[in-house]
Amino acid sequence: MPGSLRDSSRWDLVLDVLGFVAFLVHLGANAWTVSQYVLSGRYLWAALVLTLLGLSSVALQVFSWVWLRADPAGLHSSQPSGRCLALLHLLQLGYLYRCMQGLRQDLLVWQQEVPTEFDLSYAKFLSMDISMLRLFETFLEKTPQLTLVLAIVLQSGQAQYYQWVSICTSFLGISWALLDYHRALRICLPSKPALGLGSSVTYFLWNLLLLWPRVLAVALFSALFPRYVALHFLGLWLVLLFWVWFQGTDFIPDPCSEWLYRATVATILYFSWFNVAEGHTRGRATIHLVFILSDSILMVVTWVTQSAWLPSGVLLQVLLPVSGISFLLGLVLRLVYYRWLHPSRSWEPSQVDGTPALRSEWCPLPQNRRMVHLAQNFFPKSRDEAALPWEGEVNGVL
Repeated sequence: MPGSLRDSSRWDLVLDVLGFVAFLVHLGANAWTVSQYVLSGRYLWAALVLTLLGLSSVALQVFSWVWLRADPAGLHSSQPSGRCLALLHLLQLGYLYRCMQGLRQDLLVWQQEVPTEFDLSYAKFLSMDISMLRLFETFLEKTPQLTLVLAIVLQSGQAQYYQWVSICTSFLGISWALLDYHRALRICLPSKPALGLGSSVTYFLWNLLLLWPRVLAVALFSALFPRYVALHFLGLWLVLLFWVWFQGTDFIPDPCSEWLYRATVATILYFSWFNVAEGHTRGRATIHLVFILSDSILMVVTWVTQSAWLPSGVLLQVLLPVSGISFLLGLVLRLVYYRWLHPSRSWEPSQVDGTPALRSEWCPLPQNRRMVHLAQNFFPKSRDEAALPWEGEVNGVL
């Protein structure tokens, strides 16, 4: 058992380091892109990139601060004072602080011959929060910025080297965030091991292949109708926001913060599927897929009928067929994953990636109620098949 625990902690440390490095690389790519836009006199493009960065950063700081305030008193014994934490978040450094805190805890666990249950659970607790924040940052900043860069490339008819760097880092970062979030959900299933290599690769690929056609469709529409894409997003976003509200989300007790969460989820749903409510998800996922696919097809048809407006040299004969094949292949991989590689959705008190599951109330360990809440929504049978001894803790304040 000590060997498996050590291997698990080493793997967690490696993944968290890679995630942190990817965030820094993408941040550097953004700075490079903005500087090139400014030097070339493209001030509007630079302003749009900075606006997306700013809005995403503010939302992340709010989520991070609200979650820290909601955590049990005394859980984060080594964190700075409340005023210092507030200042870090005000300076837009809250997410970086959380990443550093998670890396420090992973390193502490890895250095121990036999990690304590508290240290292991606390490391998982921090990692789950970082996974959720990374997912929110991905769809509030990376995905819209990727769409913007693709629209600029399509409109100008050429791509600069720094734009290719931004496109590649964005695509990889988005798929990685989705995989990391799904892995965090799996950690909340105590009876299931971590995702295997085959499951991880398949999950990574089908998200990448399904996301590409959607992003391209929005980018094509943006390149042709740059003044109307904001209205398209706002209209669709309001419909999705109403759908999220109609499902009765209760992720955060504070009403204002809950509406921020709903707005973030509506933004995610504009590009990809995200489950927010209890019950079987197949029907809702199918409705969302049909809705987004229909919207994408309408945008592409609109673009094709007006393609003469765009500069020549854009290989539409390649882009559109490749996007269609990408969507079909992604759909096949998604069906393969959920048919053969998806967990059986049982919820039994056992182990999580080699980590002992939570014991009864006499041995309280850190449990990330936020991720447990989302995992119970994502794996609906988990709520019904077993009632854990710590269920009262799960259903407490998130």
